[in-house]
Amino acid sequence: MIEIGSYRIDLVETCRFGLDGGAMFGVVPKTLWQRAYAPADDKNRIPMAAKALLIRSAERTILVDTGNSPLMSEKEQEIYGIDFSRYTIDGSLQALGVAQTDITDVILTHLHFDHVGGAVVRSATGDLLPRFPNARHYVQRDHLVWARQPSVKDRASFIPEMYEPLAEHGLLDLIDGPGTLFPGIELLPLHGHTPFMQGVLISEGGSHLFYPADLMPTGAHVPLPYGMAYDNQPLVTIAEKQELHPRMIDEGWTVVFEHDALRQAARVVAGPRGAQLGEEIVITSYAE
Repeated sequence: MIEIGSYRIDLVETCRFGLDGGAMFGVVPKTLWQRAYAPADDKNRIPMAAKALLIRSAERTILVDTGNSPLMSEKEQEIYGIDFSRYTIDGSLQALGVAQTDITDVILTHLHFDHVGGAVVRSATGDLLPRFPNARHYVQRDHLVWARQPSVKDRASFIPEMYEPLAEHGLLDLIDGPGTLFPGIELLPLHGHTPFMQGVLISEGGSHLFYPADLMPTGAHVPLPYGMAYDNQPLVTIAEKQELHPRMIDEGWTVVFEHDALRQAARVVAGPRGAQLGEEIVITSYAE
């Protein structure tokens, strides 16, 4: 756990999975991305995590993203190597002393299945219900519009059953652009990966923690050229990193890598070729 002002912050491990390494690193050659991150398996998948952010204060218990869903078909789980044997969102929350009903707010960076999948559960009667029934769920209004009418490029990443029940139960709040959601918690819209994704910046007393979602899904994605083929607008991703890197470096941000199976977070530092991964930081320790 780390503390920023009145907030206690932990990472919530939800599962392990795998995505194609070439898709995760776009135009970067395999010899380079394997060296920067990890070797691929026999299906060219690299190890991935889905780490939610838990933010607690005296007034609120906030979750940022919810990981993958066990409701996906066996075929889909096999394709993406989704593995809940080690971590689940409920198990990790329980280990941190948090129950489903304790969650007051869920910030959804975007509605791709590996970020929103844990927000919904299936009841014994087969109904799809919010996992966190007492929580307001926040997403950018224009991103929801996109998710409901996505492009051919990313429509496979949107599974309505994982987020429409939130709207149907009146728990989905729509945000219009950047701004402060709660004291010290700022939402930063980002558009390179998918339109109106939102990063989360927690700041107080000169300390900063940034959860960039798929702007920088792993520590290997800190350098400008290392971007995903999944990005709708890769040049916008580069521009967004160019804009934020100086602040990360100058203000000493702790940057959380949501999908990194090898590290939780790190500082970003200036290197001879631009921003690069710096000191690695462990936020929450999980017993092996």
